[in-house]
Amino acid sequence: MKTYVIGDLQGCAHEAGLLLERIAATAGPDVRILFVGDLINRGPDSLGALRRMKALAETSDGRVDALLGNHDLHLLAVAVGAQKMSRSDTLDEILAAPDRDELIDWLRRRPLAMFVDAHLLVHAGVAPQWTAAQTMALAAEVETVLRGEHWIEFLGRMYGNEPDRWDDGLTGIARLRCIVNALTRMRLCWPDGRMDFHHKESDKGPEGTDLQPWFDLPNRRTLDVTVVFGHWSALGLVLRPNLVGLDSGCVWGGKLTAVCLDDRSLLQVDCPEYREHSGKK
Repeated sequence: MKTYVIGDLQGCAHEAGLLLERIAATAGPDVRILFVGDLINRGPDSLGALRRMKALAETSDGRVDALLGNHDLHLLAVAVGAQKMSRSDTLDEILAAPDRDELIDWLRRRPLAMFVDAHLLVHAGVAPQWTAAQTMALAAEVETVLRGEHWIEFLGRMYGNEPDRWDDGLTGIARLRCIVNALTRMRLCWPDGRMDFHHKESDKGPEGTDLQPWFDLPNRRTLDVTVVFGHWSALGLVLRPNLVGLDSGCVWGGKLTAVCLDDRSLLQVDCPEYREHSGKK
């Protein structure tokens, strides 16, 4: 059974359907399909995208699943009143839907990381201090809270840029927030592993700074596995021996991309420019 991983949908339900059709035509029905998160928001049909992914996951015998991205977490927080919507959000249809509660409940039970066939899948990045095994364990800590009875309280305290560097001694909400920020928000890091959340409009750090993409830090402890991620539309498609970046800017007029983990073959569909690209997601 081949495994395909698909980049950020961001509410582009029509393009997701086209890409799923191409996967079926190429590899047949017996495939595993995984999404790297940000199923919703900014695009034209967040409700349709979320409903379709939920239906596919629930009828696929575990062969279809999706990671939580920062936009997915944002929806959860907005839905419970822990966060306000921004002007660029396209979440109203979900929040007003008759099946809203079922969609929210399904979404909050999605994983923050997966390990599949020697590939580590995350939405945004991996803290340089973490091994693949540690990444999975730390993701599970947050997943347990999101699936538990105190999930609404957690969402109310999840946001913030501190702490910006991982330490094994972190506890409580600071520990959980740092895990979430690395897995769903990180792009650039300082050489000591501190995460930067201010520069989003480029594929590299500003000139004259030591900021660099998290995956280029020389002491990163996940160099022994292939990391697959999305989140960074300014970066675009990245294919390296041990790195796959899949956010090819679908909502910004780019492409929606799927990569087959078995042979690195690509399938893509073109997307209209639903949003003017500002580099910010």
